[in-house]
Amino acid sequence: MTAYLPEPKPAVIVISSHVARGTVGNRAAVFALEALGFPVWAVPTVILPWHPGHGPGTRIVAPPEQFASLLMDLEGSRWLGEVKGVLSGFLGDCRQAEAVASLVRAVKARNPGALYACDPVMGDVGGLYVPRQVAEAMRDQLMPLADIATPNRYELAWMAGRDLPDLAALVEAARAAPPETMLVTSSPSSVAGRVGNLLVEGGQELFAEHDLVSNPPNGVGDLTAALYLARVLGKSTARAALHATTASVYEVLQRAAARGSNELQIETDAQSLLHPSADVVLHNPEPAGHN
Repeated sequence: MTAYLPEPKPAVIVISSHVARGTVGNRAAVFALEALGFPVWAVPTVILPWHPGHGPGTRIVAPPEQFASLLMDLEGSRWLGEVKGVLSGFLGDCRQAEAVASLVRAVKARNPGALYACDPVMGDVGGLYVPRQVAEAMRDQLMPLADIATPNRYELAWMAGRDLPDLAALVEAARAAPPETMLVTSSPSSVAGRVGNLLVEGGQELFAEHDLVSNPPNGVGDLTAALYLARVLGKSTARAALHATTASVYEVLQRAAARGSNELQIETDAQSLLHPSADVVLHNPEPAGHN
């Protein structure tokens, strides 16, 4: 009798930062995708000893021509047909955007149904933490190519060129910007002490909210982008993908905070990525930002 063999899932290319210690950038995204069964081709845009928020450290960025050459190798790979998703995050140099865009086009040419998720990692409350040229490259070269984008509230506001004080303003800005599917993290709730993820896709708007977590570790955006892409590639509906992604991230965040960790501990809480049970409220946002 032949043993049951699960059908392999398509590969995903993940292009973002790599840290030696911690769970941000590729360290978060690759683990999450692999935990959900997706093979990953991982490309580092910058190598760091830890998240810059923990203190200064050595920064290694490949020369732009070498980075572009490596991505061209992937474009010409005989295995490119395996790839059905691309996720890009933090860039170490503005010139990396052109190489990423070229790879995305190559993947889509080989697999027209492939999805590109752009996580425009550029800033947060307090302003940009990448050079302006890097932020502009993400906005101008990568966002227009994306099928899914996962900016945080500040990043969407920066790209929109105006303040976005409430959920209604976020919905309006998300609808005006590419791509059609926009998942805005760190979105404000009308209820004090709560926060959520706003999904604007086609004709629908959904808001998944939960309690705030004090002193959250870094990496939430990276994890959110990877999990949402994985759920969509796994054929979940937008509603189901939003709920599962938000619940997983909130649960991992809660657990790390309860342990007093300054990093997400997804290796310990891998089950939360697969079968989250955290309390997340999903609803359609009202025009005034409440339900």
